[in-house]
Amino acid sequence: MRSTELVPVVRDLLSLCPECFWYEPEELVDVLFSLGYTDDLVDAGEAWAAVEMAQADYPQWLPAA
Repeated sequence: MRSTELVPVVRDLLSLCPECFWYEPEELVDVLFSLGYTDDLVDAGEAWAAVEMAQADYPQWLPAA
């Protein structure tokens, strides 16, 4: 899975579980796999890029409270 495909997945995870915002990419890879977001473990570099892209605009895509 490429980092561009991971961005919506990471955004979805972070919107449902905001405490994951502070996880390291290696931890996020395990969480994404464990929760069934990905079929296979993702490369840490791809996860890092996706996390950076998702975190860059984090406040903009939070659900309204």
